[in-house]
Amino acid sequence: MTEMDGVRPATGPGGARPNILVVQTSFIGDAVLVQPLIAALRERFPQCTLTLLCTPVVADLVGANPDLNHVLSYDKRGEAKGLRGLRRLARVLQDKSYTVAIAAHKSFRTALLLRLAGIPLRIGFRQSAGWFLYHRRVRRRPDEHEVVRNLSLLRGLDVDPEGVARALTLSVSETHLTSVREKLKSAGITEEVGRIRFGINPGSVWRTKRWSVGGYASLITVLKDKYTCDVLIFGGPDDVSTGRAIQEGCGRAAIDFTARFTLAELPAALDGCDVLISNDSAPMHMAVARGVPVVALFCATTPALGFYPFSAKSIVVQKDLHCRPCGSHGGHRCPLGTYACIEGLRVDTIIEAVERVLERSADATPYSYTPEFVTV
Repeated sequence: MTEMDGVRPATGPGGARPNILVVQTSFIGDAVLVQPLIAALRERFPQCTLTLLCTPVVADLVGANPDLNHVLSYDKRGEAKGLRGLRRLARVLQDKSYTVAIAAHKSFRTALLLRLAGIPLRIGFRQSAGWFLYHRRVRRRPDEHEVVRNLSLLRGLDVDPEGVARALTLSVSETHLTSVREKLKSAGITEEVGRIRFGINPGSVWRTKRWSVGGYASLITVLKDKYTCDVLIFGGPDDVSTGRAIQEGCGRAAIDFTARFTLAELPAALDGCDVLISNDSAPMHMAVARGVPVVALFCATTPALGFYPFSAKSIVVQKDLHCRPCGSHGGHRCPLGTYACIEGLRVDTIIEAVERVLERSADATPYSYTPEFVTV
């Protein structure tokens, strides 16, 4: 499973008190899915100094993780852009005297950064574009979930990942919890026995991963007719127009919270939901990490890519089409011009999935990490 070039850790990876750097500078969801690896490193090497290098927006999201000693922000599209920025950051990393670097990101830029920093033990995926710059290379299996693939990097430290806890968790600060409670209360959202709270996440970076505005509007109308409930629409600044359009389509039957929670507050806002109905996107993974069941709508992408909700309490709804997936991330337009993966998802199928999620008790079956898949 692991290629090694003669570099072996001593008492721990790099000594009795190893100084470990974990790198994940890709999308927000990827940073959420690397959290079990961080937890495993803390458990296996409790005396280590553990740092995560991530994008600025992710730094705010993971700052409350008690397993991390430090979070470093890497603005690769800003001040750290280009080769000059990369060299500048490499000098910063070199000054921090890391003994081990673990790259969950497969880019050549990440591998080059760690090589320039001169970190003595560098571990990455064999499929990385910069594989030859790592001392130890671990196979990234295409048939596994991303959480499991990230945990396989432990093999580079002679740790068997099979016995490691895989649960996806995401810590939230008390400050953010308090802020969310106040925002919900000001919108008239309070805890009420028998009242269900549905979360709706209609956004995604990629157009072909978003279910239709009309579909979400119709879904909200049915939920309000069927249940005594509140429906909350979540999203960032880029989702404001989508939230407004859904509100118009459902007669303002939902409460639009797009751009009203910061990214660091969003996990706490999701906490109160009985179910989150979401596209394949970062909030889907955040909800799972906070123990919230998810009905995940997969349009252009497929669960086989390894980024489905990592929870048996969740359900994935998808359309069976030969053209899926049309890319590893989806895309900004349908290559065939049909958008059949979006148009093919029906409200009644999603409502059935919601019903099944609500009917399940938390302890009905032993906890596992594979959701139910519904293909239409």
